[in-house]
Amino acid sequence: MAPTETLTAERILATTEDVLRRHGAAKATVVDVARALGVSHAAVYRHFRTKAALREAVTKRWLDRTTAELKLVVEDRSIPADERLRGWFTALFAAKRKKAGDDPELFATYEVLLGENSDVVEEHIADLVGHLRLIVEEGVARGELVAPVADPELTARAVFDATGRFHDPCYSREWFKPGIDEAFTAVVELTLAALRP
Repeated sequence: MAPTETLTAERILATTEDVLRRHGAAKATVVDVARALGVSHAAVYRHFRTKAALREAVTKRWLDRTTAELKLVVEDRSIPADERLRGWFTALFAAKRKKAGDDPELFATYEVLLGENSDVVEEHIADLVGHLRLIVEEGVARGELVAPVADPELTARAVFDATGRFHDPCYSREWFKPGIDEAFTAVVELTLAALRP
């Protein structure tokens, strides 16, 4: 890229993702990012004070893409809550599997970064559980769902945990095995059955 192009945080993050893809988390440096941008490493540090801050920001950006896709499902109140839940889980599994399958080098790099940035991961999980809580609360209010426990947060967390095999990166090797789609459908249907009146 030409060094005359305006250096923005977004441009740095996109380039960092490319550098991580090429070098991996262990070898990628801020100097590599700066070199790819055609700027000094000091210019990168003006946007991100430390290498850790840059890695945290790129991890958050990666996770936020999934959250944004799922938010569209959450906000579609034209369909019943159980269908929204099914659609949400289907979109989550598809997004996670796509990331793992389409770009395995970058996915492996992000597994390392996720381990480094537990606060970012916890925030991401809180967002996802918040999506489920909203769908469950609205479903209960509309008489479409029942909550097995009185606390909607606990219900949402239980539903999230029950489906962990299909979104937790530690299970990513299983996502491409024969029978995984049938297993996914079975778990989602059992989960929905527990929530229907």
